[in-house]
Amino acid sequence: MLETLELKRTPFHERTSRLSVAQNWRRWAGYMVVGSYDLSLDHEYWAIRDRAALIDVSPLMKYMIEGPDAARLLHKVTPRDILKMKSGIVSYTGWCDEDGKLLDDGTIARLGQNLFRMTSAEPSLRWLAMNAVGMDVKVTEVTDQMAALSLQGPKSRAVLNRVCRDPVDPLKYFRVADNAIGNVAVSISRTGYTGDLGYEIWIPAEHALTVWDALMKAGDDYGITPCGILAMDMARVEAGLFMVDVDYNASTHTWIEGQKSSPLEMGLDWAVNLDKKGYYNGRRALEREKREGSAWKLVGLDIDWVGLEKLYGEVGLPPQIPSMAVRGSLPVMIEGRQIGYASTSTWSPVLKKYIALAHVQRPYFEPRTELTIEITVEHHRKQTPATVVKLPFYDPAWKKK
Repeated sequence: MLETLELKRTPFHERTSRLSVAQNWRRWAGYMVVGSYDLSLDHEYWAIRDRAALIDVSPLMKYMIEGPDAARLLHKVTPRDILKMKSGIVSYTGWCDEDGKLLDDGTIARLGQNLFRMTSAEPSLRWLAMNAVGMDVKVTEVTDQMAALSLQGPKSRAVLNRVCRDPVDPLKYFRVADNAIGNVAVSISRTGYTGDLGYEIWIPAEHALTVWDALMKAGDDYGITPCGILAMDMARVEAGLFMVDVDYNASTHTWIEGQKSSPLEMGLDWAVNLDKKGYYNGRRALEREKREGSAWKLVGLDIDWVGLEKLYGEVGLPPQIPSMAVRGSLPVMIEGRQIGYASTSTWSPVLKKYIALAHVQRPYFEPRTELTIEITVEHHRKQTPATVVKLPFYDPAWKKK
């Protein structure tokens, strides 16, 4: 008989499982996590945008990288200039194979002169170890030993200031600092996956429930709400944030070249330091792509509501909009010819628009380009007008203040 692989439970499972009315579970990196707590996503989504949402992100792969060559290793495997990073900085980055195609993306936090914490979506221990051959560096996976919470929303700072030993007001965007919640030592970074004001809290797994309870109590007056990954999915599309194995494929998981994407194609030009010193994985390919231009780009699509109404009206219906983000390929056309595809689409409650992340071929990825995207109306595939827009769709001023 084949043995079934049992999904792991996060350190917060004792709380999240009791709070989930919907019992809507999702698989994430070998863990089971809450997809939604309620039977609809409205309450959780608006907690992200209006109040404070508490999200269990413990399944993120986490690695501690330490030693005299720690910075040198990360400088080699990513296109960011890690050697110039100061302690207390967090850098978002992708990392590539030798052909300049993305393997994964995540964050790197410099916690000390020779100490870093790296997060990823895919397992990366073996890959890091292979790149570290001959270096004086130690790489340790701490995924199971470190719980993580994402506290997102306009009230997240106020909640943390109630419960933390040190006020978080001085913590700037993409910075990290040690702190404490009650008697628990934690690390707090001003990061997140929602495009709103937010923080991520890194906690020893054995103290996870203590921190959860403290945050829920401190946030009660601010409407703090446990939030599942489905509401976060809607928010990350509004923020123009992509997801591996959804909006791009890890190059090691692909069958053909056309399934691969480079960081330049994904709009990460700002996170590719082509002028940094020394060798790094994919450097020559990325320099060549920068010179010649990318054949594809990830863009935003603003889907025309009037066009949607017209197509549904032809069959006597109002527009039928999915209640959650749709992770599925939808052809994008110009004059009846396919020139791309949408990878994730969603209704944006805060913008009152139907939007999508799409891969579009040159030269059609320039902003204001008018094209069409496929929708299904009463089992018939139709094309409705859409316009290419710059990402992100939603970028509130208070996110970085």
